[in-house]
Amino acid sequence: MAIEKPTVQKRVKPSAEPPARLSALDVLREKARQAEAGGGPDRVQRQHVEGKLTARERVGLLLDEGSFEELDKLVEHRCLDFGMADQKIPGDGVVSGYGKIDGRLVYLFAQDFTVFGGSLSETNARKICKVMDLAMKMGAPVIGLNDSGGARIQEGVASLGGYSDIFLRNTLASGVIPQVSAIMGPCAGGAVYSPAITDFNVMVKDTSYMFVTGPDVIKTVTHEEVTKEELGGALTHNSRSGVAHFAVDDDRACLALLRELLGYLPSNNLDDAPLHPTDDPPDREEASLDTLIPPEPNKPYDIKRLIEAVADDGRFLEVHAHFAANIVVGFARFGGRSVGVVANQPAVLAGCLDIDASVKGARFVRFCDAFNIPLVIFEDVPGFLPGTAQEFGGIIRHGAKLLYAFAEATVPKITVITRKAYGGAYCVMASKHIRTDLNYAYPMAEIAVMGPEGAVNILYRRELASSADSDALRAQKAAEFREKFANPYVAADRGFVDEVIEPRHTRRKIVAGLEMTQNKRDQNPPKKHGNIPL
Repeated sequence: MAIEKPTVQKRVKPSAEPPARLSALDVLREKARQAEAGGGPDRVQRQHVEGKLTARERVGLLLDEGSFEELDKLVEHRCLDFGMADQKIPGDGVVSGYGKIDGRLVYLFAQDFTVFGGSLSETNARKICKVMDLAMKMGAPVIGLNDSGGARIQEGVASLGGYSDIFLRNTLASGVIPQVSAIMGPCAGGAVYSPAITDFNVMVKDTSYMFVTGPDVIKTVTHEEVTKEELGGALTHNSRSGVAHFAVDDDRACLALLRELLGYLPSNNLDDAPLHPTDDPPDREEASLDTLIPPEPNKPYDIKRLIEAVADDGRFLEVHAHFAANIVVGFARFGGRSVGVVANQPAVLAGCLDIDASVKGARFVRFCDAFNIPLVIFEDVPGFLPGTAQEFGGIIRHGAKLLYAFAEATVPKITVITRKAYGGAYCVMASKHIRTDLNYAYPMAEIAVMGPEGAVNILYRRELASSADSDALRAQKAAEFREKFANPYVAADRGFVDEVIEPRHTRRKIVAGLEMTQNKRDQNPPKKHGNIPL
């Protein structure tokens, strides 16, 4: 009997169902999600551990809530070398677009350090250039939030070309729209030159740095040992190099400062800065100013006390506070109008002008003139700082920059001489002779070629040498010189000072002067541009 073989049941593989097809909306939403995720949660966490916000967090805090409109969110790099073809993240390391600050249009870009270290690629640079071009067309400020490892090495010259494209736009936009840079992380090599061209740089303490060549290169070439913070940290560039204008404690303070700064500025060179409502009376008197200036001519006082006493609501946004402190520059408002303030600081180097102070003042004056911001000058200057270091360093050339800037400026200019106005420094600090509209002086002002003691030593050299009591003669002649020149009345007699005023009336005079000059028309001779003594 034949035995039947058992029937073997073959396993039939279940038919594989095709994956569900994503809808067009789902595809869009997934790409948007990838772009918003940046480099992923680990890198975002690392950014937070280092005390830094992400690019998108920064944008959200800087702009008015809900106002951000992103551009080029889905842009990806096109590099195929070094395995980059398999590493693509929508947005490619920079968040760019436009939004509003206090209801006013601004353009911005924020480098995303979580994506390829925020490095600049060819497409990344094009995103930045696009918002800069739009800002120029629409006449709106552009803000750069810098946090980048530099040029993307994998792309070589293409990334370097991207930097050049940005530099060109920075240059063409200069004086047309305000450009503000925030250094919120690394900024090294060629990357530093875009912020250097822009109008203002804000640096975050402990987390940001700028330098052309890093500590390792410096050690190799010059054998100097220096840390990143010492070489290019926020305090280094605020106090020593003057590259940065503000130093803040963290990202949030940085973004708040940017909002405050933009509030003083017009959107472009054809607009005026926005009026800011104030309840501070325009004719308010400040009696304390009558005794602020010490009767002793060599005794210092803080000029910032005067500025805050006369400005709207006592508010003064100082620029370059840590650099060349012998001159004070910054923004204030008088009667709701934005003004640029330039003031000698008697509490530092007796208010003398030196190389750094001249350059600091000149750049600020030229910014204000480019953007129709009136200038208010408080003058107490005994002259230029003497010494071989200053002369060899080019104080003549650098001092001429400040003179050039004030003389070139066509915006309303109001000068108040609070005490000393000596020599060439009197001419430089917006004297009547270089087209200043209103020149006031306090009763204790001293306007002369030089101080009494120095003048007597020159004028009465022979008499002093032959006198039996040279000290008594010197004191007598100094008193005579002081009586004749250590007052504002000779200058007022010649019309070089429009009015000698009581210090308590300073605010009223400035507010009235700004109102009188608000429709000022003045222009320079037609030319391509002048040749400021750089």
